[in-house]
Amino acid sequence: MSEMSVDGSKRRFLVAMSAAVGGVAAVGAATPFVMSMMPSARALAAGAPVEVDISKLEPGQIVTLEWRGKPVWVVHRTPEMLAMLTKHDDKLTDPNSDEDQQPAYCKNPTRAIRPEIFVGVGVCTHLGCSPNYRPDIAPADLGADWYGGFFCPCHGSRYDLASRVLKGSPAPKNMPVPPYKYLSDSKILVGEDQKA
Repeated sequence: MSEMSVDGSKRRFLVAMSAAVGGVAAVGAATPFVMSMMPSARALAAGAPVEVDISKLEPGQIVTLEWRGKPVWVVHRTPEMLAMLTKHDDKLTDPNSDEDQQPAYCKNPTRAIRPEIFVGVGVCTHLGCSPNYRPDIAPADLGADWYGGFFCPCHGSRYDLASRVLKGSPAPKNMPVPPYKYLSDSKILVGEDQKA
């Protein structure tokens, strides 16, 4: 019997081709798994910053938009509303917003960059309901000590016009202020601030 000669170059070629085909197959099999961990376009859009035009927002009016699946309010406060914010600190749970619920640039009595324009996440800190905007002063259903603000119909939590919670409410803390910035005098970008 004669010894067969082995062609080393063909063997190396076959090994290299087998490895290449195996690598392509492994990448093909792993791609759906890796892609399933990536956020969908819908999820990316839900977390994306939202631009709002406030040029037509009249004093006293509110506009609601959605950011990250939550309602965000933009309120154009009147001078009278702003004056009320300083008259009831003794009735607030956290009047100075000491809890970390707003960006540093909104840690002030109005909880805003510009006092007359308030931007806040409209979710009650008690159980997550969305409070109603109640700018009226001393309505019959809320009492003589109501200076205007947000009232949660689910369990009766009360917030002032800077979304600071009033004492005696089921809600434990103020509603949060999202990061935001002004793109111009009439446009706000919610979800991104100057540092971003």
